[in-house]
Amino acid sequence: MSAFHEIQFPVPISFRSIGGPERRTEIITLESGHEERNTPWKHARRRYDAGIGIRSLADIESVVCFFEARSGRLHGFRWKDPLDYQSSAAGTPPAATDQLLGLGGGVQSVFQLSKIYEPGANEYIREITKPVTGSLQLAVAGNQKAEGTDFTVDNQTGHITFLPGAEPGAGLAVTAGFAFDVPVRFDTDYLAISIEAFQSGSIGSIPILEIR
Repeated sequence: MSAFHEIQFPVPISFRSIGGPERRTEIITLESGHEERNTPWKHARRRYDAGIGIRSLADIESVVCFFEARSGRLHGFRWKDPLDYQSSAAGTPPAATDQLLGLGGGVQSVFQLSKIYEPGANEYIREITKPVTGSLQLAVAGNQKAEGTDFTVDNQTGHITFLPGAEPGAGLAVTAGFAFDVPVRFDTDYLAISIEAFQSGSIGSIPILEIR
């Protein structure tokens, strides 16, 4: 039976990977030459290839051990996207006011972590389900809250739960800053490994696919 393993793929290798978000767009060209465009996907799905990140036999050994422990495609794991792994802009540390999660209603206690891309009329809101343990900062109306005293966070789902008596008041902005991983799995059950020279080798492709 498949499961999700709360373990991160080796970061030095993922840091050198290639990949990013994939969208699916269906395009119909009418007789007039005009187009109708639609998508069955509300959210992007990220793809990566870690093969380019292999630099040594030690890297190969690390990946093979990780691959075997996940049973190939069977079990999911955490992946750090080197270009998109935090709530703040690149080069800026996360802060408690980075992302708007919603407005308090006086009774609502559970909020989902999320990240907004291009705020405004065309904004896209991405749910964040794998925050990095210890990275979350939370604020209500700009006032920072304390984990364990005011709220708890589920690092496996991205759910924030305010404790009784600490629920945000009506109309008050709930904001957060955090680092996060992407839930993924291997997209192959086979690793093609080549030993090229002493202490040197390669794996042609290590495809990684986001899990929804």
